[in-house]
Amino acid sequence: MSDKHQDVALILKLYELRREEGIRRARKWYFTDFNPQTVDDVVKIFSSGHDGSAYFRMITSYWEMASSFVNNGGIDEKMFFDANGEHIGVFSRIEPFIEDLRKAIGMPDYLRQLENLVRRTPNAAERLERLRGIFARWSKVAQEEAKP
Repeated sequence: MSDKHQDVALILKLYELRREEGIRRARKWYFTDFNPQTVDDVVKIFSSGHDGSAYFRMITSYWEMASSFVNNGGIDEKMFFDANGEHIGVFSRIEPFIEDLRKAIGMPDYLRQLENLVRRTPNAAERLERLRGIFARWSKVAQEEAKP
């Protein structure tokens, strides 16, 4: 199998894993219910031990792992960028707080693979900002729908 075919197979496997029911619930929660405004909001979720904590850790560790594959040459970076964008959305939720989060939890390299990959993405700053706006609207809709 050629390197390109292996890259395709790995990217498809990453996609397949994202379709698993547990991670689908976590993805929905992350992009609609999780709407941190401060680092304390993130730390509270991270350390709570409740479903939100599990969902947060599931999503962030998944994209940290996938990012490490790309960063270490296991998956072609251009092909990964062409086929994925969710990792940018994941990072957009915590990017404003990432340094304070690392200090608060005592892990100076927390989500460093994800951050490094996102920062290399063409137009990263603009995409992060645009996605934050989109997800803020999604969160607002979810909150309105949850009202009695």
